[in-house]
Amino acid sequence: MSSPNHEDTAEDNERISEDLEDSMSLLRLPVVAIVGRPNVGKSTLLNRVVGKRVAIVEEKPKVTRDRKSVEANWAGRRFVLVDTGGWLAAGDSLDIKVSAQAEQAAKEADLVLFVVDVTVGITDEDSQVARMLNRLGVATIVVANKVDSQTRENDIWTFSKFGLGDPMPLSALHGRSSGELLDRVVEMIDAPYETDLDEILPQVERLANRPDHDELRVAIVGRPNVGKSTLFNQLIGDERSVTHDLAGTTTDSIDTIIETDALGQVRFIDTAGMRRKSRVGDGTEYYSMVRALKAIDDSDLCILVIDGIEGVTAQDQRLAERIDAAGSPAVVVLNKWDLLSTEAKLEIGDIATDKLAFLSYSPFLRISAKSGSGVKRIWAAIGQAATAYKTRIPTRELNLCLAKAQSEHPPKGTRILYAVQGATDPPTITLFATRSIEPSYLRYVERKIRERFGLGNTPVKFRVRKRSEN
Repeated sequence: MSSPNHEDTAEDNERISEDLEDSMSLLRLPVVAIVGRPNVGKSTLLNRVVGKRVAIVEEKPKVTRDRKSVEANWAGRRFVLVDTGGWLAAGDSLDIKVSAQAEQAAKEADLVLFVVDVTVGITDEDSQVARMLNRLGVATIVVANKVDSQTRENDIWTFSKFGLGDPMPLSALHGRSSGELLDRVVEMIDAPYETDLDEILPQVERLANRPDHDELRVAIVGRPNVGKSTLFNQLIGDERSVTHDLAGTTTDSIDTIIETDALGQVRFIDTAGMRRKSRVGDGTEYYSMVRALKAIDDSDLCILVIDGIEGVTAQDQRLAERIDAAGSPAVVVLNKWDLLSTEAKLEIGDIATDKLAFLSYSPFLRISAKSGSGVKRIWAAIGQAATAYKTRIPTRELNLCLAKAQSEHPPKGTRILYAVQGATDPPTITLFATRSIEPSYLRYVERKIRERFGLGNTPVKFRVRKRSEN
């Protein structure tokens, strides 16, 4: 979309004016709140970021009591930095008000910098702040301050126990690693900051075209003529898609939102059949494939429909790999099951499990979309996946599970010291170990975690960080 010129009509100008007005909320400066207990260096960090002494810094608690807001800029991106008073577990009425102000600032922020003191370690107040941030669910960076030399860097990992992601080292007083921290800040806020017309209009356009993500998004994918549209119609209870035995009837992604008692709003997306590249022509068919691939990437869950008569083909495997790479839970549906003999059912089922072994966490459901047989089981699988996809495992429970797993089957040449879950959608877990962990042992750990916390058919991602025990 280009900037308006003198040839714009009055109607165009009115529309642009409305778009600009609507976009101001999108273009507001992101808010970054600095929280933590007293005397960990919050005000020093504020002064370091803005490049001048705007906050009083003194080596005693309670110097900062009210919230102080200043505008900061890094790498061309502007944001509001809010310094808060120190959080105290107990105290007089003023202390309670100061702590309440800090919590309110965290609640209103787009990002929180949780500052801790690496020279002191974890205190009761630190743990209380961590519990508050976990409860609020706000994006957080744990800033391990007073890392004035490289010898202190290994000490930061003790703060991983908070379950708020990997901590970052910093010396707010000397500026050590402040650039890396600010790079991470602007990466996480990732908000528009320019106010020129040419910058605003594309943002408005993207906002208007952005899908509603409040509902659960379920994409139905598969090769042409495997029964996707028939299944789609069974799930939504209406003849929404045209179904025919001729391959390629659906040439675009069709979506329908339905209300459910258990899951709220669910958006089902019926995609066009996925062909091999050599069979994809120009024009409509090509763009249908592109939209189907985008549906996979944008969905919360994918239903992979396979023709039970033909079994798993190479194209089915590639589709499954795409779903796995997108990090979405998958439900594998073997359709037309009622048309198979008992012997064929055993053979096809075994082959499907073998060829799609990398989706071993996913349920393999045998159904007939045409008659509706077995379709209700898909709803149960969707509900389980939706819950597991957003699961956050308490750090203590996670580490108890790992301790038991290691005692029952110790790893070779290494030891897992502890673990934290850094993200959901899907659950992402960081393991801190003395050495690298063999892939086979990671699969064992994954199985134990799945069984203990009922993660079912959601992917689980692992990151391994090597750390010395000394």
